[in-house]
Amino acid sequence: MDTKGFPKPINDTQREFLRLCELGGGARGGPPRGKVLEVLRANGKSLNMLAHAEAQAHLAAYPDANPWHLCFAIGLSWGHLARLDVDFTGAVAGVLANWNSGDLAAAKSFHMERGPEPIEQSLRGAHYLFARVILPKTLPSTLDRLDTAQQRWISPILTGSDRPRYIGSWNATAMFMAALFAQPSLAALQTEPRPMLPPGGPIFKGLQMLHKAGLLKDPPSGSELDDQAFEPGSLYENNKHLADLCAGLPGWSLIDVHSGVYMLGTRHPHSGKWV
Repeated sequence: MDTKGFPKPINDTQREFLRLCELGGGARGGPPRGKVLEVLRANGKSLNMLAHAEAQAHLAAYPDANPWHLCFAIGLSWGHLARLDVDFTGAVAGVLANWNSGDLAAAKSFHMERGPEPIEQSLRGAHYLFARVILPKTLPSTLDRLDTAQQRWISPILTGSDRPRYIGSWNATAMFMAALFAQPSLAALQTEPRPMLPPGGPIFKGLQMLHKAGLLKDPPSGSELDDQAFEPGSLYENNKHLADLCAGLPGWSLIDVHSGVYMLGTRHPHSGKWV
């Protein structure tokens, strides 16, 4: 298979994927589906060891804070809007609990290449939604309850005409992914998109690569940018792609698939050191 259309690999997941593509032997001239899934499973599980530890450490650092606020902060960091730092998580929790200029300025100081504005706009959108949506006081310990909480959270985003900026597909779902990472035994049970996982950014790119290699029948839907118009159809379609990949191999969960596809699609220069 010709791999000239793929970006230059920057981590082992991408290098092994391209090697399998060059060898071919799979359907439609692409790589063998099973071997690619094994690569995604191994690297997804490896990345998740780090992510589980990060989520649990950040929640443990602020035991009296609203856990949803902490999960929203972790989601912003994993979306590469802010540096992952326990002080950033604390500042976000402070500003979401009681909007104030001090915590807002502290949170914005952790910005990455896109600058401080996406952090502020994300926090303004989250503050607006937290005022409208009642979520459980503690993180749900079952997938059904976590899914119910997510449906409450995204309901005003899907039905309202005044969706806040930067509350797109990533920021609408990432804090629920963080809630799963904070509970590894629960995350291990998920094989269907309930709750749904973030489909934008590197996930979108990774799914594009898998489609080009002939491993997905249809391309991913929507946009890779979180500040674009919210497209609920894309959210469901791209999560369905993740579930289809999960069903193709035993011994992994949907969040393992998500992390494996993330490693395939990321362009983060440090990703080669993550797994």
